[in-house]
Amino acid sequence: MILSKFVDELPIPPVLKPYRKHPYHTYYKVHMTEFKQSLHSELNDTTVWGYEGRYPGPTIEVESGEKVFVKWINNLPAKHLLPVDYTVHGAHLDVPEVRTVVHVHGASVEPESDGYPEAWFTKGFKKVGPYYTKKVYRYDNCMRSCTLWYHDHTLGITRLNIYAGLAGFYLVRDQQERLLNLPCGSYEIPLMIQDKSFNKDGSLYYPRQPEKPVPELKTSIVPEFIGDTILVNGKVWPYLKVEPRKYRFRLLNASNTRFYRLKLDSGQLLYQIGTDGGLMEYPIGVKEIMLAPAERADVIIDFTNLEGKNIIMTNDAPASFPTGDPADKNTGTVMQFRVTLPLSNIDTSVIPSYMGPLPKIKEKSASKIRYLTLNDNMDKYGREFMLLDNKQWDAPITENPKLGSTEIWYLINLTTDTHPIHVHLIDFQILDRRAFDVERFKKERVIHYTGPSIPPEPQERGLKDTVRANPNQVTRIIMKFGPYTGLYVWHCHILEHEDHEMMRPFVVIR
Repeated sequence: MILSKFVDELPIPPVLKPYRKHPYHTYYKVHMTEFKQSLHSELNDTTVWGYEGRYPGPTIEVESGEKVFVKWINNLPAKHLLPVDYTVHGAHLDVPEVRTVVHVHGASVEPESDGYPEAWFTKGFKKVGPYYTKKVYRYDNCMRSCTLWYHDHTLGITRLNIYAGLAGFYLVRDQQERLLNLPCGSYEIPLMIQDKSFNKDGSLYYPRQPEKPVPELKTSIVPEFIGDTILVNGKVWPYLKVEPRKYRFRLLNASNTRFYRLKLDSGQLLYQIGTDGGLMEYPIGVKEIMLAPAERADVIIDFTNLEGKNIIMTNDAPASFPTGDPADKNTGTVMQFRVTLPLSNIDTSVIPSYMGPLPKIKEKSASKIRYLTLNDNMDKYGREFMLLDNKQWDAPITENPKLGSTEIWYLINLTTDTHPIHVHLIDFQILDRRAFDVERFKKERVIHYTGPSIPPEPQERGLKDTVRANPNQVTRIIMKFGPYTGLYVWHCHILEHEDHEMMRPFVVIR
């Protein structure tokens, strides 16, 4: 079933209004429900899950330093929309089939409000996970202005809950950003990019079995999910009418597995101004932007002097990445910009030449170096599954950084996939990547480098919370742990990997 492209307009998620706002804090209530929504005008309405009755959820906008309280409320049905594999950690038959817990991705937040995967809760908080502590989460938002997102993080079913629609933007604003005179208001638009597949009746398709089925299981987790249609903000191949002027787009890859390498078919530059953790020091003009699952890029596109033109945002990243199938004419298309609106006023917004200092964390300030492997394994059903440091989720905690200390992590990728590694609580900086001899490492446990140190790409030279750890490379990241102590997680953000053991707890100690 091939759907027509560019027949539906891009939806822009509304900004959520707080339930109560006091001078000292803001309070939101956010409900998770099941509903029908039109994802393409040639499809029957699709049953999805979402926050506040929409997918993607409404955008939450907060001020840097604002104390925000959110009561996340699960009003979902007892039966899951998608096929659940009960052999996956945390999803066995001894827990309710539908459970949720919300993580604000990229937020620096106390551990009780981080959305720990075992802090889940069911409808009406009737049943809760072993690490559940409270109904109302607290976000102190001690970050600079940045593009974050909130999404489900339940142990064993994250891939299904996010695919069903549980994701939305969370934007932090500050005064420094306002003074830069970036495009704003209706000229600033978040773009959540995902891939999905549909059944003939318009319902979401998610595979029950991997390509090589597991005969003893009715439903088995798949090693990855690759959809055949691309959605932006919950619409398949939408178009956006724009004025001939500058626009700011906050790009987010919210796909389960798919990577995107985004370009404009007009050949024009994208001006990147920010990474996961906020604004960069200087903007960069790039022809393409690479986004692994969960990565964000803050960009300005200038449509000046392009009246009447249609510009297509394309994708040419293979799936799976980096050695999978090339994008085809469907998955190679993301959305269309139509420069058809008249200029409503003179565009005085700017692409700043400098956005503010971003001090590099010095390598010699690190008090600890950790060598952590990314491993390929087989489970008892003969399925491939990935591990961090060759340890399963339930193994004793081995990463216990001290509050206020700086560490360098060597991510040693022994698999054939690129893994987007996400560390909760903190932002890090990428030091470098370097090719090494994988076979020799497996035999001798020694890193033997086979090439020079490769600095981070220009588009990664900012604060990051998710990094692409490529095969045959050691990726080094540096970070300072704080301002909170307690229990957090780090994991691969390919959701099928995360759900199938590629996630580990860590604890920040005093």
